[in-house]
Amino acid sequence: MTENSSQRPASGPNSHPELPTQYAPADVEGPLYERWVERGYFEADAKSDKEPYTIVIPPPNVTGSLHLGHAFEHTIIDALTRRKRMQGFETLWQPGMDHAGIATQNVVERELAKEGVSRHDLGREAFVERVWRWKRESGGQISGQMRRLGDGVAWNRERFTMDEGLSKAVQTIFKRLYEDELIYRAERIINWCPRCLTAISDIEVEYDDDDGELVSIRYGEGDTAIVVATTRAETMLGDTAVAVHPDDERYRHLVGTEIELPLTGRRIPIVADEHVDPEFGTGAVKVTPAHDPNDFEIGQRHGLPNLTVMDEHAVITAHGPFQGLDRLEARSAVVGALRAEGRIVAEKRPYTHSVGHCSRCKTTIEPRLSMQWWVKVGPLAKAAGDAVRDGRVKIHPEDMSKRYFDWVDNLHDWCISRQLWWGHRIPVWYGPNGEVVCVGPDEEPPSGEGWHQDSDVLDTWFSSGLWPFSTLGWPEGTESLEKFYPNSVLVTGYDILFFWVARMMMFGLYAMDGTPPFHTIALHGMVRDQFGKKMSKSFGNAVNPLDWMDTYGSDAVRFTLARGANPGVDVPIGEDWVQASRNFANKIWNATRFALMNGATVEGELPAPSGCRPPTAGSCPG
Repeated sequence: MTENSSQRPASGPNSHPELPTQYAPADVEGPLYERWVERGYFEADAKSDKEPYTIVIPPPNVTGSLHLGHAFEHTIIDALTRRKRMQGFETLWQPGMDHAGIATQNVVERELAKEGVSRHDLGREAFVERVWRWKRESGGQISGQMRRLGDGVAWNRERFTMDEGLSKAVQTIFKRLYEDELIYRAERIINWCPRCLTAISDIEVEYDDDDGELVSIRYGEGDTAIVVATTRAETMLGDTAVAVHPDDERYRHLVGTEIELPLTGRRIPIVADEHVDPEFGTGAVKVTPAHDPNDFEIGQRHGLPNLTVMDEHAVITAHGPFQGLDRLEARSAVVGALRAEGRIVAEKRPYTHSVGHCSRCKTTIEPRLSMQWWVKVGPLAKAAGDAVRDGRVKIHPEDMSKRYFDWVDNLHDWCISRQLWWGHRIPVWYGPNGEVVCVGPDEEPPSGEGWHQDSDVLDTWFSSGLWPFSTLGWPEGTESLEKFYPNSVLVTGYDILFFWVARMMMFGLYAMDGTPPFHTIALHGMVRDQFGKKMSKSFGNAVNPLDWMDTYGSDAVRFTLARGANPGVDVPIGEDWVQASRNFANKIWNATRFALMNGATVEGELPAPSGCRPPTAGSCPG
């Protein structure tokens, strides 16, 4: 066609100017999104008589930035919520952020280190204020990136896990669980980071294959000698038994006797326990209850003492020549001393085995006996399992239900205390005469000489487990809670089915009188590169979605991710595919341009399509 005035639509209230010849996403997407927000298209009205449709955003960390996993998940949720708006539902996509206790504290501590200051120099109160200042100035970068992606969330309802309302919810449920004897304090084995100096959750432990050593050590002499193998020779200083299987004929005559522990002069018992695998190694294992979770359980069954031989920095505290050595230094020194006594039967180096590391600082995790706060998960987990078994909650894809049951049916009690300063402080006060008082949000804590509050804070997953109802105003009986709870769907990755989903199920059923937090759990897979390989900076294949959005536009990225979405299945993605999606968007642009140039018009001042608010000119963002 030729470019002349007769082929252009006439100007007027019911016509549009000719579109540019080239589609430039950056010129269109940002202004269009802000217009949607200004017009209130994403807001949700609790007073509406429309049928509700609710989805919460899996709250990103306040320290985080948008990655392809976020972009994929948000694209799926956005597609669901926009469709429901167009169908006339009162739709709420609830946004917010997680305070990310250990990650945020580490960020601020690194800033302080540049100034030559530690948090201990500041003191607790000043340090917490410094974190809040960081949050106001630098936190929440991801919110702006979500706007760049085009997330249709209800920004006027944005919440933060440390804001006043959510903090009240945390304190309320803690006290209720405590009074129902579902929260208790006890000494147990936990994941301990010697660098961050705190207990950490299972999800914060990353397992990698490390090259170490496997040494076989002879305990005792002659016919009563037993050989044990270990990758951690330094922990033998804390051994309080040797265990064998009760049906192992090789050692049955030794069960109930004692044997001398090398290097220490202590005598320790030989016990029979079914945990021991008689087919592995020599069929005999050293038992160090204070430094290994399985050994701790053996120790509990046999009444063994718990002998701690390392401090919180993983430095040996046992008396003798090894005292004051770091655990790795002590490992070498202990093996050397055993070799000198002729007690090393075999050595294997390198010996590749799986080792846990702190996901924040990459330090090797130390299993450590520690006094912590715990949730008694038995009855809570049973309720979470029953809600899926009886059909109140559906899991998609359905074959993921087995993984869910494997977790909730075999849960161990949950360690919820963290040795940090940033987070929800445990609302328990201790008195001068051993008193213990749990304080609710509307109660005054005890005061007077000798009273002090517990110094620990709660695991971040504790507060995020309340997310579906705390964001709606619970424990108050708000209009939003009445309208939008339970959520219609939860969209999240299968990788946090246990760590987040199961905990929301437990807390939602407990706090909301047996009503589960959502009707449907929709699980998606992980985003991978075009070859199906996990994306990682170390692999050199990690992608910043903002770079692709800058180059090809947000719609192109979203369309690529949406095309690849398949419930529960990992999603491969490559830049060529995003480029093809940009070309597709360009075709739509050119088709629209062609139509407008040939007389197509859009009536002005029409109400927005059903489900959009307020009724004003312009198209619905659904």
